[in-house]
Amino acid sequence: MKAMPSLSENATPENECFAGRLLLAMPGIGDPRFERAVVAVCLHDENGALGVGIGAPMSLGLHQLLEQLEIEPGVAPDVPVLAGGPVEPQRGFVLHSQDWEGDGSLRVGDQWTLTATLDVLGAIAAGTGPAHYLVTLGYAGWGEGQLDAEMRQHGWFVAPGSSDIMFNTPVDRRWTGAFMKAGIDPRLLAATPGQA
Repeated sequence: MKAMPSLSENATPENECFAGRLLLAMPGIGDPRFERAVVAVCLHDENGALGVGIGAPMSLGLHQLLEQLEIEPGVAPDVPVLAGGPVEPQRGFVLHSQDWEGDGSLRVGDQWTLTATLDVLGAIAAGTGPAHYLVTLGYAGWGEGQLDAEMRQHGWFVAPGSSDIMFNTPVDRRWTGAFMKAGIDPRLLAATPGQA
């Protein structure tokens, strides 16, 4: 029987940067807003962290969102908009491949780019936008030192960033897929931390 990787391998040194990685909610995280959450961390520094959820679709489709913003949907497929997080749920973000960049785009490592301006939605509708993208509303934010403190408690697992998980894995399989890609079968995870 193959040994399961130790979750203590997830322990990280102080001040490690998680930008470009995925935060996966552990079973029993204690906050229903983050149950089975997959958060793509886009910014993490001494001032705090920002990520967008990529694991929970909303009832809103892209065409409806574009129409609300008075953008003709054009050639954009009517994909679900994702719940990016509980902070500012009316604010939109597009997490996308690095083959497109606009004013204010934030390149996250060598994996993806985050854009929060309307020009990316216009480009997607016109067929000139990024090849791969996820449209989200809201974000997950952490104040100074908050994410680092949360990482010392039972709640989050840090997985490698993966464009395959983000752009090629169905939304309802991203949480499981990201754990499996990290070598962990999430069915074996306990809802409470163990005591040594």
